[in-house]
Parts: sequence; C-alpha cells; structure tokens
Amino acid sequence: MIKGTKLYSILKMKCPQCQVGNFFVAHPYKLSTMGEVKKRCSKCNQKFELETGFYQGSYYVSYGLGVALFIAVVVLNYMFIETITPTSLMVSFVLALILLAPIMYALSKSIWATMFIKYDKNAITKYQKILEDDSRIKS
Repeated sequence: MIKGTKLYSILKMKCPQCQVGNFFVAHPYKLSTMGEVKKRCSKCNQKFELETGFYQGSYYVSYGLGVALFIAVVVLNYMFIETITPTSLMVSFVLALILLAPIMYALSKSIWATMFIKYDKNAITKYQKILEDDSRIKS
C-alpha cells in the first residue's frame, strides 16, 4: 500500500492526517477497548472526534460493510457448498458476523474519519514547529 492514500490509513488503522500515529487505543479484537478511538494523534496532534457524536455517521458505513459481508458469504456458499439450505446460509451469516464484527466496527470508524480528515505529509513537522515556537513550553 502506498502511504498518502486513504486506503493506507484505513487498512493500517493509522491517523488519517499523518498516517503515522495509531487511530485506535488498542487492537479491534481486544474486547475491553473495542473500537475506542484515541482523543488525539500522538504524532501530529490531530483531534479525532471533530464534533460531539461525530462517529454516529459511521453507522451508515457499518451498514454498507455488513451488506458487503453478507453478499460475500452468499457467494462463497454458492461456490463451495453443493446444496444450500436456509439453515446453512443462516449459520454462515452468524459465524461471519461474530468473527468479523470487531474489525468491521473499527473499519467503519476509520473509514468515516478518513472521509473528513485530509492527509498532510508535513503534519508532524508542522506540529513540532508549533511546539518549538510555543513560548509556554520554553523555560
């Protein structure tokens, strides 16, 4: 993947602005912090929650990912199972959803944030310059 693309920050789950800092507090499959987004990027100081309730819009992305998952499950069932019954299809849906729910939840938030936060290859150096110029930090 090429750094600087939206796909890079989505799939690597990195800060959409600098693509260096981590977007999530922990891995999506760590259930105690599943889907918990950091307040700010540790590298470029980008605020991740742009407004109150910002990630409620990610529900629409999550719905689209769910539809894509179910279509993929149906196609895979038709490819690998000779006789498909409603029961086998339902079992496949439930298993896929249980196994992939944490990653889909995280991906939906990552996609949503990437839609609104633009990549800036100089974000880290800009933030370091602000820190250097800040008179409150100097002693």
